Amino acid sequence: MSTALTIQPLRFNSSFEQVPEDEAETIRELVETLRSIMDITYKDYGHAVRSVHAKSQGLLQGELQVLDDLPPELAQGAFARAGTFPVVMRFSTNPGDILDDSVSTPRGLAIKIIGVEGEREPGSEGQTTQDFVMQNAPAFGAPTPKKFLGMLKMLAKTTDKAPGLKKALSAVLRGTEAVVEAAGGESPTLRNLGGHPETHILGETFYTIVPFLYGPYFVKLSVAPVSPELTALTDAPLNVNGKPDGLREAVNEFFANGGAQWEVRVQLATDLENMPIEDASAEWPEEISAYVPVARIRVMPQPAWSDSRAAVVDDQLAFSPWHCLSAHRPLGGLMRSRKPAYEMSSQLRGERNGCPMHEPRALDTLPK
Repeated sequence: MSTALTIQPLRFNSSFEQVPEDEAETIRELVETLRSIMDITYKDYGHAVRSVHAKSQGLLQGELQVLDDLPPELAQGAFARAGTFPVVMRFSTNPGDILDDSVSTPRGLAIKIIGVEGEREPGSEGQTTQDFVMQNAPAFGAPTPKKFLGMLKMLAKTTDKAPGLKKALSAVLRGTEAVVEAAGGESPTLRNLGGHPETHILGETFYTIVPFLYGPYFVKLSVAPVSPELTALTDAPLNVNGKPDGLREAVNEFFANGGAQWEVRVQLATDLENMPIEDASAEWPEEISAYVPVARIRVMPQPAWSDSRAAVVDDQLAFSPWHCLSAHRPLGGLMRSRKPAYEMSSQLRGERNGCPMHEPRALDTLPK
């Protein structure tokens, strides 16, 4: 059944991106700060982990099925024609150090679609993967790379500092955040510092937060739970106190007993004023342009996290929005800053762990 569009999407123009004169210096400092986090955690663990979203909570393989009969505006890039592709999903939590799950922070989802053919962005030539990197929020906590740098420097100072204090602080921040939300608000700062509600990670809807090209248009993308077993977990309380890896345990338990389905949706930009590219903190209004489905992800029962599975997905794969088709080139300052940051992270992890990153051309069965 075809998805009917009731909007007129805006065609992308290169003038929509505005690069500040000092952006290169800001990005250099961002990369340095992220590397400092990796240096600290490497000394602690003797093993290199990601500078953000270091702790994986679920490592899954499945398939992505592009929907039939998409209208031309939606049939673009990786979604240009109906078909089925292998996919890897990595659920994670935000910090660059590996903390007990009772320090409740924002959640992330990275997906890697394998076997996607088409013109590639520079740096990803010869690859056949398309990555989308997401968080469980429709907008970012900072509008620009420079504002994000200030936040990141503050978070970097907490790396490896007093995990017991972080647990206590998280409990206080969750209470504060609950009061803020009860009043109709939400604080990205409180959530990032440990005030995220204690809920099941599999009930979350994830968003790219910032836009990317969609053929001649530009969009944001989301991955939302649709199978009843998943939607029942949306905002479902999950007590992980006394369970350092409680989220992993919950994800493992879920997939030991059944599978799941998510819907991949895109939100086409219709006007630049309400849907800016350079302000990552701007939530694009869904009443102007709703998220519409373009694909489904299906995951069958499987071991969802294990040391052997982490050795493959966490240590041998890198997820980056710049592993992409030219039809899905990332847009905006935050995306521009991600390119050198992700390249530094994956190269450093490969060097220190003696296992260079590689982009798969097929998906073998992940270890149990």
